[in-house]
Amino acid sequence: MVFGLLVVGCSSSSSGGSGSIDVGIVLPTKDEPRWVQDEKRFKDALVDSKYSTEILFSQGSSAKEKENVEALLNKGIKVLIITPHDGAAAASAVESAKKEGVTVIAYDRLITETDAVDYYVTFDSLAVGAAQAQYLVDRAQGSGVPLYLYAGAASDNNAFLFFEGAWKVLQPKIADGTFKIANSSEAEGLKNSGDLSRDQLGKIIGQITTNWDPNEAKNKAQTHLTATGSDLKRNVAILAPNDGTSRAIADVFGSDGEITSYIVTGQDAEKASIQYIIDGKQSMTVFKDVRTLVKDAMGMAIDILDGKTPETTGSYNNGSVEVKAKQTNVIVVDKDNVKKELIDSKYYEASEFTGL
Repeated sequence: MVFGLLVVGCSSSSSGGSGSIDVGIVLPTKDEPRWVQDEKRFKDALVDSKYSTEILFSQGSSAKEKENVEALLNKGIKVLIITPHDGAAAASAVESAKKEGVTVIAYDRLITETDAVDYYVTFDSLAVGAAQAQYLVDRAQGSGVPLYLYAGAASDNNAFLFFEGAWKVLQPKIADGTFKIANSSEAEGLKNSGDLSRDQLGKIIGQITTNWDPNEAKNKAQTHLTATGSDLKRNVAILAPNDGTSRAIADVFGSDGEITSYIVTGQDAEKASIQYIIDGKQSMTVFKDVRTLVKDAMGMAIDILDGKTPETTGSYNNGSVEVKAKQTNVIVVDKDNVKKELIDSKYYEASEFTGL
């Protein structure tokens, strides 16, 4: 059966006409371009499906997230695909789903501290952080390069994985003096430790978290530059966790007269950041092709509905169990390959940008 999708408020759905829903999808917020992009990709993937689905947004609230899951359970879903707002807080929501016999797929963010997660579809989060860090390492000139560290939300398991992946690449270059940490006393105190515990990672992230919020990232960057001496300015390297925070941080550093140049990382290949990369305001982004991730998630859901065992490529420990996972590769995009990776692949249209 072919069906379309109707968007109503913070939900979108497709129905096979029986009133019940086969697959429920819960995404964290409509306020970040990344998740609106995912919604569109899910819609595109579902146009010709015989199964019905409904997409709900939690708007940054774990309480709303739980309400969304309960609403979908009342519609008889058999598979739940969920990106948690808070990985630990989502445990109670998915435990309710498991009690109803629903198969739970964590999408892009791992749900932690529960055995109620069956599968995890993700980009390789450690590889994302490592790619961001390697980009900074490859472009560092001389020694004592001021390094500004920023991270995602402390409530998001991915933020830990991104930073852990980055730290393992950056730490040797911090220890040998290539980089000098400019804005985290916790990171400075651990600069000789290559492998950090969850608690140690948490202490650093607690100092440098942006909560994935561009405004918070902007305020933190302004505070750091105000408190920093001229010796930690000039040519700097910046680990920014995603595109929204990267643009905000870039705007701050770009407007400081004592900053001669900056290299800043990003993630998600958001349209606004691709324009920033073309304009030379953002250095790179880690492109995570949502089309592939959505295809993996929906393929897994359809296998489950068809009574098949989904293909997996690894597993992640969520603090309670090893969760079987399907991983999707990531691609580093900068000014040199932006056309090849994002325009020629038809992810975006050339007409959406200026100066290509």
